[in-house]
Amino acid sequence: MSKRLLIVDDEPKLLRSVAGCLRAEGFEVLTARSAIDALMILAKMVPDLIVSDIYMPQMDGHAFVRHVRAAERTALVPVIFLTAKDQKEDRIEGFRAGVDAYVAKPFEPDELIAVITAIFNRIERTRTQLAMLLMSSKEKDDPHFHDQELTEAERRIAEAVASGLSNKEIASRFSISVRTVESHVSHILLKKGFSNRVEIARYVIEGGSEK
Repeated sequence: MSKRLLIVDDEPKLLRSVAGCLRAEGFEVLTARSAIDALMILAKMVPDLIVSDIYMPQMDGHAFVRHVRAAERTALVPVIFLTAKDQKEDRIEGFRAGVDAYVAKPFEPDELIAVITAIFNRIERTRTQLAMLLMSSKEKDDPHFHDQELTEAERRIAEAVASGLSNKEIASRFSISVRTVESHVSHILLKKGFSNRVEIARYVIEGGSEK
């Protein structure tokens, strides 16, 4: 599944290096040369994760993160800071502002990718646990909760999942956004009480999804 990342740094070479590294891993990458430019981008779209330098003109990384956390639509977006080694004060101030992780410069591509992957895995585990809690609550209130029928759009998405397509491939096939696909998949999991895509595929293969 393709994730959208926003990279913020006033150093062109480092910006290109980080962006190139992440694009090579299959991420969709947007870049900004300043915190001000980044805030303008955030006013139009919400990325899945932000990687930012700390020392930038006009607005530094700490002030930028405070803006990100203060806005309701971006408050939960994970932020990684790129920082010089042994800058304890920067790390403390960053954590107070709401930074999720640090990667030292000059950065190691494998380390940055590992940190990003760990954050996304944590988010996915949290979403799964919350969905299970919600399902348990709804089951108590309505014993027939998981008998809900899928919509036509959800059936098409379920069939695409069963055929082995990724969310990005499904989005391309139906000319919709990846976020819309994610939303449909979440609704399918919730309606049917499934915990993963394998169970969706089994449901389709066993005839649960009628064409």
